[in-house]
Amino acid sequence: MNKQELTVKGFSFAALSAGLKKEGKLDLGLIFSDVPANSAGVFTTNKVVAAPVVLTAPRVRGGLCQAILVNSKNANACTGKQGMLDAGRCSMEMAAVLDIDETLVAVSSTGVIGQRLPVDKITAAMPQLVSGLDPGNAEAVAEAMMTTDSFSKVSAAYGSFKESPYTILGLAKGAGMIHPNMATMLGFVVTDAKIAPELLDTMLKQAVESSFNRITVDRDTSTNDMVLLLANGASDAEIEADSSEAVTFSELLAEVLLDLAKMIVRDGEGATKLVKVEVIGAASAGDALLAAESVATSSLVKTALFGEDANWGRIIAAVGYSGAEIDPDRVDIRVGDILLAEDGLATSAEQEEAATAIMKQPEFTVTVDLKSGDGSAYYYTSDLTYDYVKINADYRT
Repeated sequence: MNKQELTVKGFSFAALSAGLKKEGKLDLGLIFSDVPANSAGVFTTNKVVAAPVVLTAPRVRGGLCQAILVNSKNANACTGKQGMLDAGRCSMEMAAVLDIDETLVAVSSTGVIGQRLPVDKITAAMPQLVSGLDPGNAEAVAEAMMTTDSFSKVSAAYGSFKESPYTILGLAKGAGMIHPNMATMLGFVVTDAKIAPELLDTMLKQAVESSFNRITVDRDTSTNDMVLLLANGASDAEIEADSSEAVTFSELLAEVLLDLAKMIVRDGEGATKLVKVEVIGAASAGDALLAAESVATSSLVKTALFGEDANWGRIIAAVGYSGAEIDPDRVDIRVGDILLAEDGLATSAEQEEAATAIMKQPEFTVTVDLKSGDGSAYYYTSDLTYDYVKINADYRT
């Protein structure tokens, strides 16, 4: 996408190096709406919650937000009362520079837990940050959010209502500590459509459930996760509840979030593969989800994915301890379109060889058919590699 394709009416973006990262890398970003935007948010379910989430969540849930300030390198988590004071100071000074009400500022942080936020560096950079606001700088903000990410993550979708076009633009970061119910990831989505906060909230929760809550890298859930959705109404496209336009917008929003979610798994720390685990034929949707999550998070399955080993025994074992209702004598397992196991038994050496060939690809699907009902669910997962251990062993150094 070019810069023009990544613009949203009434929104501008800025990013710079505030000296939080080494070598002058971008580490501070700002998303700004010309007017207060209707807002919705989804936040971490970890009981250890970072200061910026504590500060931001009630503001966003209040229904209005105009600015999002985000820093990388430091999570401002497990920093006690001082952490709250630091988050509050960032919020207050950002509002002053922008000349807006402080309650319209969302603050977000990602990085190392347990270290005090370098507030002076952040606040000193704010005037320059605001002077750099530009409608075409979205990709720079996505870059400033990165921690162990190897690439920035941006996605957009376009719609129209009564000949009034609108855009949905999403930015995300995440590569490690990724697991459903939010993970160590940030997601910011903006649109120029006009949508009430209550409808935004419903749409966002639905889209998150089918995207960010269907991915896993390492089964760790972080302290700073948030996904924010802002709608400033700069377009004449007004989306109302229980309308065909609302259905269309929801589908486009889900596409953007799923695209970002898949980028996160594709960029999983040390990952070489993006694998969709699909469970069909379950007794219920809940059972399908249990089984899919169990397979997707199994360390033995994930190492087999890395080793390109069509070891279907690890897959059926993960299904067996998932808590889902299954009959092991009815389970079929496919890698791509290759039937690797049928009715709980191996098919043939030739089929295993063909499945192994598919597993050499960077992306493929593993399908488990329980043949017990109509329930289905999916997860996206990555392989578990040597580099994952290296990255996390050296993370703070």
